[in-house]
Amino acid sequence: MIYRKWRIIAILVVAVFWATLGLAQNSISAAEAKNHLGEKATVCGEVASTHYAAMSRGNPTFINLDRLYPNQIFTVLIWGSDRPKFGDPEEAYRGKRICVTGKISDYKGVPEIIASKPAQIKVQ
Repeated sequence: MIYRKWRIIAILVVAVFWATLGLAQNSISAAEAKNHLGEKATVCGEVASTHYAAMSRGNPTFINLDRLYPNQIFTVLIWGSDRPKFGDPEEAYRGKRICVTGKISDYKGVPEIIASKPAQIKVQ
């Protein structure tokens, strides 16, 4: 009976390990995102610049990883309709290392993920 319990525990530990490994492999750098367009992934990087374009159509908030605008290599986009869920995202994330999860798309040659829920962005 004790052997069976330890066997079950061992199987669970291995399963958790493999699941964690699978998630880690899906995490990519901001520079790598351009090679994963159309895929759902977790992109990690240092927030280099932020901007809330309150007067632009859709009231977007831009969070650029690893390089400042206009030389950004990856952008997290939060539309104005979702902004209240994030509070003050440009202040909350500025200067921090974050990971964002979602589908990577391209906007004018720059890969981006549109974040509609705060759970998509994790501060490391």
